[in-house]
Amino acid sequence: MKIALIGYGKMGQAIEAIALQRGHEIVLKIDIGNRDSFTKQNLQQADVAIEFTSPQSAVENILRCLEYETPLVCGSTGWLAELPEIETTLYKYDGAFLYASNFSLGVNIFFEVNKLLARLMAGQTAYDVQMLEVHHTQKKDAPSGTAITLAEQILAVDFHKKKWVNQPSGQIADLYIESQRTDPAPGTHIVNWTSPIDDIEIKHTAHSRTGFALGAVLAAEFLIGRKGMFTMKDVLGL
Repeated sequence: MKIALIGYGKMGQAIEAIALQRGHEIVLKIDIGNRDSFTKQNLQQADVAIEFTSPQSAVENILRCLEYETPLVCGSTGWLAELPEIETTLYKYDGAFLYASNFSLGVNIFFEVNKLLARLMAGQTAYDVQMLEVHHTQKKDAPSGTAITLAEQILAVDFHKKKWVNQPSGQIADLYIESQRTDPAPGTHIVNWTSPIDDIEIKHTAHSRTGFALGAVLAAEFLIGRKGMFTMKDVLGL
């Protein structure tokens, strides 16, 4: 499989290492210093592109890959307000697109545990729920895309909570997500249900970027030969 890397920071380099280990080839690397190489001719050398950049550049990168008819795996977060435009472009060009807020296999299992616990706790009015996410200082968006996914899973079934917030509000209807930025911290997510009697807590801690990189490469392998929009649930059969 020939891969184009859109974004060649620490995640891009980790993805490159995993891809090479799995016998794939990196045919294009796009970063801030060579944006002029992000052309249709160059991109079409690749079977698939993997994009990890920033919320500010992700939408432009996604649209360009779709318009250039290159299947795309996207791991950038913080851009989902533009999803309708992405979907329109995807179907216009009959493309292939896979987005995940987190590519870690463990985190995607954690998502399923979170949904189950949220359903079990939805009717338990004695409990309140809050979240904590901890990442390295280079992470630009807060809360993390993973934390937002976890929060939205809870909001989907817990009708006592109406929205998530990133600062304490004192409102019972707000699901508070505390964001901490410290080094080194590949990523920790904690969901805590607390009552006057006891607490129930679930936690995922990443030890390195390797799990995210492996998941992204598995997603790219999955996307080859497919059309439409997919998630890690499709890759993992969850």
